[in-house]
Amino acid sequence: MGLAFFLNSIFLGVGLAMDAFSVSVANGLNEPKMRRRKIGLIALVFGGFQGAMPMIGWVCVHYFVKYFNQFEKYVPYIAFILLLYIGGKMIWESVRGKAAEDENSEKLGWGDLIVQGIATSIDALSVGFTIEQYSAGAAFVASAIIAAVTLVICVGGVYIGREFGNKFSKHAQILGGLILIGIGIEILVSNLI
Repeated sequence: MGLAFFLNSIFLGVGLAMDAFSVSVANGLNEPKMRRRKIGLIALVFGGFQGAMPMIGWVCVHYFVKYFNQFEKYVPYIAFILLLYIGGKMIWESVRGKAAEDENSEKLGWGDLIVQGIATSIDALSVGFTIEQYSAGAAFVASAIIAAVTLVICVGGVYIGREFGNKFSKHAQILGGLILIGIGIEILVSNLI
């Protein structure tokens, strides 16, 4: 494992983290008074999923390749549906006025966070194919680097979203929902072309 390996893993992490970054911004927009503990939890969940998925993909390539190839074509549809659901839910709650009523309530629950983590990282399963030639140890290190990069990027994303959410609180939740739906559409379209 040389410098090229570490740089490749970092750049792979940055590329994979962009969807999670956008969703982190949307979460910050949705909940501008989010506490640091929750910001850390969001980053841990996204980083954990982004790190786990390439390793799962690596295992699939080595042990279950024929099953994974069949599943891979459904990945963009699954991500699209999950992000459409969460984004639509954010917009619906904003339009209904639920966000204004419940100023102190937590807006992002565990279920939503797990769904977001899966939706933004499911395409990282394919990275298992690109690191297929790595040993198990090297694949694990690459996955850990991807997780760490994602964690740092997502913390920044939530803080950016929080800042804008505080300034534009009336429309921030709608914007956050639209961002999630847009990411879902982008994932679907880019995989269909």
